[in-house]
Amino acid sequence: MKKVFKFGEDVEGYSIPVLNEREIRAAAGILFVMMFLSILVVILKQDFTMLKYAVMIFMTDIVVRVFINPRFSPSLIIGRLIVSNQTPEYVGAQQKKFAWYIGVALALIMFVLLIAVNSYSPITGIICLICLIFLFFESAFGICLGCKFYSLVYREKAQYCPGEVCDVKSKQDIQKTTWPQILIVLGFIAFIVLLVVLFKDTFSIPPYDLFGLETAGEVSDVK
Repeated sequence: MKKVFKFGEDVEGYSIPVLNEREIRAAAGILFVMMFLSILVVILKQDFTMLKYAVMIFMTDIVVRVFINPRFSPSLIIGRLIVSNQTPEYVGAQQKKFAWYIGVALALIMFVLLIAVNSYSPITGIICLICLIFLFFESAFGICLGCKFYSLVYREKAQYCPGEVCDVKSKQDIQKTTWPQILIVLGFIAFIVLLVVLFKDTFSIPPYDLFGLETAGEVSDVK
């Protein structure tokens, strides 16, 4: 039973249970796409069906991770299959568990409000946004936002963080950002704003069917 209800893996050379950050990022990417598409359907079609399924799937997956074993989480299993040829990057299991507790709380609130009560409100919208941000930062940048609160709550330093961000060290030259690079980013933002101002009316005009395929299809339907 201890092997079933266990959080983290025992890996030689590590003093505490750890998890593979690569499969966690892959799983976060899978869940992000699912939640993003579900929310997009709500925005475009006012149809909450797909989002309700997504919330149920997300809640079940995260509950399995926290209260049974991450090894049995469907999204982490799929993530493991996807990155099976990549060298594992180990991360401390304890801070991940704390972060996933936050995920459980958010999922339960969504389940109650959206599914049990069958309602929507700014609360559900904000929670969906928070979930998307957490999943995106995990999958795209390898940054666990929930883990950031671990040290604040427990007043202890997290061990084995992704990219060794918990360890104080000087940046290498390739990691440093210069002022010209920052100015380039600011200039790019200004360029985007300028595009919006100059081409707002032009870009708002719907494009026409270049080859007339849609018109030809309408004519054939009439016949």
